[in-house]
Amino acid sequence: MRNLLTILVLLVTGLGFSQVQDPVKWKSSIEKISDTEYQIKLDAILEGEWHMYSQFTPADGPQPMEFTYNNAEGNYEPQGKAKESEYQKQFNDIFEVDEYYFAKEAHFTHNIKITNPDVQNIQLDVFYQACTDMCISFNKYFVFDLKSLTSKEVQNFEDLAVSSNNDTKAKTDVVNENTKTSSKTDDRSIWGIFIWSFLGGFAALLTPCVFPMIPMTVSFFTKQSKSRAKGIKNAIIYGLSIIVIYVVLGLIVTKIFGADALNALSTNVWFNIIFFGILIVFAASFLGAFEIMLPNSWANKVDKQADRGGLIGIFFMALALAIVSFSCTGPIVGTLLVEAAAKGGTAPLIGMFGFSLALALPFMLFAMFPGWLNSMPRSGGWMNTVKVSLGFLELALAFKFLSNADLVLQKHLLEREIFLAIWIAVFAAWAIYLFGKIQLPHDSKIEKISVGRLFMALLVSTFTIYLIPGLWGAPLKLISGFPPPMTYSESPYGVGGSGGNSGVSLSEIPEGAKEGPHGIVAFLDYEKGMAYAKENNKPVLLDFTGFACVNCRKMEEHVWSETNVLNLLKNDVVLISLYVDDKQALPENEQYVSETTGKKIKTIGNKWSDFQIEKYQANAQPYYIVLDHEGNSLNTPVGYTPDVAEYETWLKEGITKYSK
Repeated sequence: MRNLLTILVLLVTGLGFSQVQDPVKWKSSIEKISDTEYQIKLDAILEGEWHMYSQFTPADGPQPMEFTYNNAEGNYEPQGKAKESEYQKQFNDIFEVDEYYFAKEAHFTHNIKITNPDVQNIQLDVFYQACTDMCISFNKYFVFDLKSLTSKEVQNFEDLAVSSNNDTKAKTDVVNENTKTSSKTDDRSIWGIFIWSFLGGFAALLTPCVFPMIPMTVSFFTKQSKSRAKGIKNAIIYGLSIIVIYVVLGLIVTKIFGADALNALSTNVWFNIIFFGILIVFAASFLGAFEIMLPNSWANKVDKQADRGGLIGIFFMALALAIVSFSCTGPIVGTLLVEAAAKGGTAPLIGMFGFSLALALPFMLFAMFPGWLNSMPRSGGWMNTVKVSLGFLELALAFKFLSNADLVLQKHLLEREIFLAIWIAVFAAWAIYLFGKIQLPHDSKIEKISVGRLFMALLVSTFTIYLIPGLWGAPLKLISGFPPPMTYSESPYGVGGSGGNSGVSLSEIPEGAKEGPHGIVAFLDYEKGMAYAKENNKPVLLDFTGFACVNCRKMEEHVWSETNVLNLLKNDVVLISLYVDDKQALPENEQYVSETTGKKIKTIGNKWSDFQIEKYQANAQPYYIVLDHEGNSLNTPVGYTPDVAEYETWLKEGITKYSK
């Protein structure tokens, strides 16, 4: 019991520390050589397959390491370049030069000559890239005390009671602001994933593969155990084992693909097309076309292990449940993992924790309160109704992934009207099924429908009717972010111009701009937008967005559409929208290798994504910054902010600071 709890606590608490950590660990020291000369020593240990580049890497290659002394002027003189331990050399096909890099460990020494006897310390800023399949830039700040001959790593030099470099302060402030914003957005996203996954686990609980197992399993633990306390304990261990199994599955998915790779996949065309196909298969399975099952040999082997008894036996009982119930839980787990993969980071872990918690709780609760079993509904045809209903939901969700691929490619094959027509057909068929007018392969013959099923049929029918006006331009805020935006349709302003957007005359749209959501003029090029803002003496709202970004569409349709916010966006700022998933190729002469990531920048989306990472140390969308004409942030950038009043206050704050 204790071991299982320990594993679970480690897995769950690890979710809270999911941000990318520096894979390089540093040790620093200083040694006095003479009255005017000191030697600084730095030792770096690199994790796993990570490596970082030497100071002497050729200029046309990856970003070399840099040593910057922030209080050197008038105080001391670094003696040449820092000396390095032996580095490795390898030809880089991308840069077509030799690259010099360190793997496993690196050691540096640098002699410093003191010119001001009153100087108290030496402040060193080390910039470097740590790379595996991707490259991440880091800064480390070290302070070497000349009196005590001690050293320490600091968060920023402003923490010291000494003069500091203004550039370092600006850089540190930007990083801190972005970290706060990213953390706030991540918290919302994580809670959303957890809630939906918990609901998915509850839905799986009601399927024919899982629901009948609850009374059987609980009865086994309560009757086979020597005491009621022992039975409760075994049931709790069983529930915790279920959680561990699914959380480990999420951990495996995250480890195989990598947190950042999963995030990058969300706008990948092939990722979305492949998972469209997978969800269609899942939907067909739930609707009764066939069963998706793991090999029987797996279940037999696990079942034998379950006979061993004790903690190990209980764990294998939980594993047997996961395998046997796969035909019902597999499509739900697969869908949750796909959605979580699109979010990136540790979302697969969060998702599997929420799913497994909902699945495990009934086994534990009914063991503690066995009298509740008498109030459970009996198994029956209603469980297949739940399964088929999940199939209709899977089918509707599948087209969201196909829509993402179309939006990224901008092919206009699945525009808003077609998407809505498909959803109306799917939900209408679901409603007709719930009314008992359609029967599928595994359904029992229905003579009358239950009150609960009738209410569900009415709810789905209501939702279907709600969707219909969307074909004529209704905004459909209830599902904002799922269908393509209003601008991606055959009739951007609705039939007869009655939709949610108010059109802008072509003569009113400046060069380099387009008509954005709700008739807002939006520049797609940073330089042209900044020039226009300067010419018209307005601040800039810089909007990092994406064609396939669900939260971006939610912001545009829920927040930007509100009268007060819309007036500010139309009249008081110049909007620059930079799409990080735009696959349009850059001209050959504009392609380059990123100094931040070391990757080749080939598309417009690559360019704006690299710009966001390099300038703002952020790569999530949506991401909003209010700027002056020199590109300086006027207030703290924000991400997904669904609260209209909060976003309006933030926007006004930036505009007011510009006016001053």
